[in-house]
Amino acid sequence: MLDKKELQQSEPLRVFLVDLVDKNTNKEELQDRMRELENLVETYWWIVVLQKYQKKDIPDPKTYVWKWKLDEIIHDMLLLKANLLIVGNALKPSQIWQINEKLRVVSEEHKLDPKMEARDRIDLILKIFEKHATSGESRLQIQLAAIKHMWPRIYRMWMDLSKQWWAASWWWAWATRGLWETNTERMKRHLKEQTLKIEKKLVEYAKMRKLHRDARIKKWMPTVGIVGYTNAGKSSLLNGLTKKWVLAENKLFATLWTNVWNLYVITDPVTWRWKEILLNDTIGFIRDLPPKLIKSFSSTLEDSIESDLLLHVIDSSDPFVEERISVVHDVLSDIWANQKKILVFNKIDLIDEERLAELKKLFPDEDKVFISVKSNIWLDELKNLIAKSV
Repeated sequence: MLDKKELQQSEPLRVFLVDLVDKNTNKEELQDRMRELENLVETYWWIVVLQKYQKKDIPDPKTYVWKWKLDEIIHDMLLLKANLLIVGNALKPSQIWQINEKLRVVSEEHKLDPKMEARDRIDLILKIFEKHATSGESRLQIQLAAIKHMWPRIYRMWMDLSKQWWAASWWWAWATRGLWETNTERMKRHLKEQTLKIEKKLVEYAKMRKLHRDARIKKWMPTVGIVGYTNAGKSSLLNGLTKKWVLAENKLFATLWTNVWNLYVITDPVTWRWKEILLNDTIGFIRDLPPKLIKSFSSTLEDSIESDLLLHVIDSSDPFVEERISVVHDVLSDIWANQKKILVFNKIDLIDEERLAELKKLFPDEDKVFISVKSNIWLDELKNLIAKSV
C-alpha cells in the first residue's frame, strides 16, 4: 500500500539517484547498477530526474556519500525540484538519519512541500515488495522484513534526539529519565510483540505447506522449482509449460508468492504413458539482496528448497549473464537449496548465433537448455529433460 502522503500527491515523486562504488568499478558495471536501480524506481511509477555516482573505497561514516558530494546533490535536487533521494546502497541507521536531517533543514529553509527525503536501496525494495504483496503470507513477510529493517533506525532516531535534548535541558532530562526509558521500552516491546505474532502466523503457513508437500510425496508426485534473477522470465516459463495464466510482467519482483501448477509430460510416445509434475514459481533474486529479506521469505522459498529439481531461468540477452547466474547460485547456497539444477537460458531469440555459441561453452558440467518462451523454441525439449530428471 502507498503512504497517505504519496496517495495525496497529484504528481509522481521526482527521484534523484546516487550510487557509491569503489574505484575499481568499470563503466559497464556502473551503468548496470544504475540501470537496475532505475528499474526499481520505475517499478514504483516514480520519475528519475538525474543520476550521480561517487567513486570512493570508503564511505563517509556520517552521511555515506561524502559531505561535499551531498551538498552538490542537494543543490541539484533543488534545481530539478526532486523530492526523493534514493541511495543505491544499504545505509546504516545513523547515515540515513543524518541525510534526512540535512534534507529536512534545507526543505524548511526553502519552504518545500512535499519536503525532500532520502531512502536507501533496501527501503526501495521493501516498498516494491509491499506494492506487489497480494497473498496473506507475502503481506506478513513484508511486515516482518519492514520491522527488522526499520527498528534500528527508529531506535537510533530516539537516541540522537535524546542526546540533543539532554544537552539542551540536562536537568529536566535527569528528572524525567524514567519516563524516557519507559517510552523506549514500550516501543521495543511493541515491535517485539508484533514480530512474534507475525512469526507465529508464518509458522502456520509453513505447516500447511508442509502438509501439502507430504501429500504430494505420498502420491509420488515430483516437484520442480523455478528460480532465477528477477525479471528473467520465470512466470513466463511457467505459463509456457503449463498453458495456464500466471502474472508475468516486465517488472522487478512481480511475483512474491509461490504459484504451483501441474505439468503433464509424455514419457513413452508409443504407449502414451505420461507423468504428472508440479511446477512452482517464486520470488526472483537480485544482487546484494539483504540476508534479512531472504530470511523473511524463507517460508515461501521452502518449496524451492524441497523441490526434486530446480530450473534456473536465465535471461540470455542480459550482458551480465554470468554475474546474474552467480547471484542466484549464492542465494540458493545460502538457503541450502543444493539439489540438481538445469540452467534454462531463455530469450535466445534476442541474441545472435555467436553469442549463443559463447553461452553454450559456459558451465560445461551443468545441464543446460536454450529456449525462448515467447517464440516457443525448444520448450518440448525442456519438458523431456524435466521428465528424465525427476
